Order: sequence, then C-alpha cells, then structure tokens
Amino acid sequence: MVWFEIEEVVRIAKEAGRAIMAIYDANENWERIADFKADGSPLTVADKRANAIICEALAKYGIPIMSEENAEEAYEVRKTWKEFWCVDPLDGTKEFIKRNGQFTVNIGLVRDGQAVAGVVHVPATGVTYYAADGEAFRDGVPISAAIFHETDANLKIVASLSHKTPETQQFIDRFTDPQLATYGSSLKLLMVAEGSAHVYPRLAPCMEWDTCAAHAVVDAAGGEVLQLPGYKPLDHECQPGKPLRYNKEDTHSFFFVVYGNRKKKNQPTKIDEKNNKGRGLLLLSSLAALGLIAALLAVNKR
Repeated sequence: MVWFEIEEVVRIAKEAGRAIMAIYDANENWERIADFKADGSPLTVADKRANAIICEALAKYGIPIMSEENAEEAYEVRKTWKEFWCVDPLDGTKEFIKRNGQFTVNIGLVRDGQAVAGVVHVPATGVTYYAADGEAFRDGVPISAAIFHETDANLKIVASLSHKTPETQQFIDRFTDPQLATYGSSLKLLMVAEGSAHVYPRLAPCMEWDTCAAHAVVDAAGGEVLQLPGYKPLDHECQPGKPLRYNKEDTHSFFFVVYGNRKKKNQPTKIDEKNNKGRGLLLLSSLAALGLIAALLAVNKR
C-alpha cells in the first residue's frame, strides 16, 4: 500500500511538464546551448527547472530523493533507505533536443529495492500514466498489458530510438515476423503497459531512474520487467529472469526485457492469477455464508 495520494504526484509531474514545455516552445536551438555531463549526456535548463519543481514538492513527504540531476548519495548512506523517490525530471533529453516530443517526466517510488508506484507524464501530449496498489491507469482509465505467446507471429516490438545495438537486433530476431517500432524515453515501457506493444528489449546501458516509474506501471498492468545478462559491470550480480532491482551500489540498470502478459505453457497469465484469486475469495465468502445459514436453520429447529 502507498501512503500518499497518487493524484498529488500526478499533479507534481504535470507542473514539471508545463515548465519543460514553456522552454520547449521557446524554440531555442537546444543542440547548440545544451551542457554536457561527464558521461556525455546532454543537460538543459529544462532538466534543471523540472528537477527543482519535483524535488521541492516531494520534500514534504520526508523520504530521500534519488534524482538524475542531484548529486548521488554515497552507497553507505543509500543502502539504509527502506524507501525513496526515484526521479528523472526529463527522461529523453536527446529527444527533447531533437524536438520530436518523445520525452517524459518520471517519478517512481522504490520500497525494499522494488518499484512499487510510479507516475510518468508526457509533456508534449499531456498524457499521464500512473500506478499504485496494483492498478495502472492512463489519464484515469485503467490499462492492461496485451496477452500473447512468445511464439506468436507479428508481435509488436519496440526498441530505443537512440540506443539500438547489435545485441538488441539479435534478441528481436528470435521472434517470428515481428513488427518493429522505435521510440525515445520511457514511452517504450508504457506502450507495453497499455497493450500497444508486446515486448521491449533493452540491451544497452541506462540508469535506475530511467525505468523505475514506468516499471511500476508495467507491473500493475500485468507485464514484467526482467533482468538480462550482458552489461559486463553488473553481470556478477545479475539474476536473469528476475525483476529489475533498485538502489544497487552501481545505479546503472542491468540489461532487461519488458514483456506484456505472456502466456506460458500450462501456466496462467498474471490476469488469470488475479481472477483466480478473486474467485477463490468469492468461493470462501460463499461457503462462509452457507455455513451461517446452516447455523441459523439449526437454531430455528431448536
């Protein structure tokens, strides 16, 4: 259970999005004036302004904030965090600079190393995805991942617009006649969450704040975000097939794959599991009611 109103975090993300769009609409030549961080990634005033809005608003909750644009806390401090906000104030800065609209505001909540809630706002379209307590939404409308077999033909696979690698192509080649599309930022995870894509493989480096918020949405929608081997600095602790973990000593993510609601041989889908659980609770309630009726009848016979 989350202890805050998810609608308030949605409001914060939208406020950051409005600040980003005010700068985006100024029609500046961002490729010329962007700063570049030590790792070569771009940084604009939009990143900084959105980060300030988000961190100031989240401070009232009194838990730590890990943000791409903040100085990273030492692991000796971070490893004591039971829960924290994981923030990318402008995910897809390269797409922002290209002016293609494919960038997002990401605010995720991590508890015990797992992404448990998240808000992803798309400033260019005004659309907002969010998840908490096992339910996922797009602008207030429930969403769910598509159900499929990995052996199905013509599955829609999404890949990174800026980070496609030979390893990614090798992964895609396993599928039968896949339909491939490329997008920027965390939009790819969201497409799997809402059922407009089936699979998103990421076999290139990224950071925990790039995935956290959208990971929570995918999980709540019935999908999976699973570790893959291949990122050499983290391969010694990679657990292939297990969910991505957060707040590692190295805040790079493992390589990973995002699946919708896969059908596995002789195993129920995640939606089937939810429905079966609900039916089981209903059966128990019915049996309890019958027991109560029988007891009342026995009393009346006396």
